[in-house]
Amino acid sequence: MTAEYCSHHNNGNQVAKRISIAIVGFLIVCAIVILLVWAILHPSKPKFLLQDVTVYGFNLTAPNMLTSNLQITLASRNPNRRIGIYYRKLDVFASYHNQQITLPTLLPRTYQGHRDITLWSPILYGNAVPVAPFLEAALTGDMNGGGGLVMLDIKVFGKVKWKVGSWISGRYQINVHCPAYISFSDRIMGFQVSSSMKYHLLQTCKVDISR
Repeated sequence: MTAEYCSHHNNGNQVAKRISIAIVGFLIVCAIVILLVWAILHPSKPKFLLQDVTVYGFNLTAPNMLTSNLQITLASRNPNRRIGIYYRKLDVFASYHNQQITLPTLLPRTYQGHRDITLWSPILYGNAVPVAPFLEAALTGDMNGGGGLVMLDIKVFGKVKWKVGSWISGRYQINVHCPAYISFSDRIMGFQVSSSMKYHLLQTCKVDISR
């Protein structure tokens, strides 16, 4: 009986090992298939375009305080034919010389199908945001001289996921930088909208995707 028990025990262990090997092999095959599909499809980065900026307020007050109120129109296009894009937790804000001058505005979560275009029109505002003295001097110089041209940077930071069929990837970091050239002197490139100024820019943005 002892020998028969050991024989059954050994057979049970062998069956368990075979099942484990089969499961691991199946998972490896699935991973290889996903990697092959991913490599063949090779997703392209979304294309971002800053279409326009409407300036409702942009005032520099002492000591070193900047109040700004802007509305932008931002377009995103998915260039992929077989890959969808999930946008997760996208924050957009304006900066000047790498200093953030508005609060981050959260864009709604969005799924973008193959070659679809998405438009957002968030309002960006910052009330009495302190800026460094050298930035105040630079901003004053830009607004009062050199054609009154101020270069702002509209930034978008967040997470994206790729969708291939029913498979969804892990999260990737997306960083978008859109230069916005605003004139505060003779109002070139802009036109009056009530008490605000609207600038049609059609500015291509730089997009970086990382893990």
